[in-house]
Amino acid sequence: MRQSLAQFEEEFHEQAAEEIERRELLRRQAVKRSRVRRAEKVEKHGKLRFIGLVLAILATSVLVTFVMFETLARLIGG
Repeated sequence: MRQSLAQFEEEFHEQAAEEIERRELLRRQAVKRSRVRRAEKVEKHGKLRFIGLVLAILATSVLVTFVMFETLARLIGG
């Protein structure tokens, strides 16, 4: 009985240690997934901002060109 109780206690400690390791592994994996999701989110937002900037510059260029030629046509056409 004494040996089986000691054996049971040893197995319990081993299982507890394995459970601690497993929890730590799961925590590290969750942290890694979180970092990856955050990096993807930042990259996606950066792309959207860049596209918005390009569209704003193009729209401004078209508008300025249109207004410039309209003004030139009115000055020359008089």
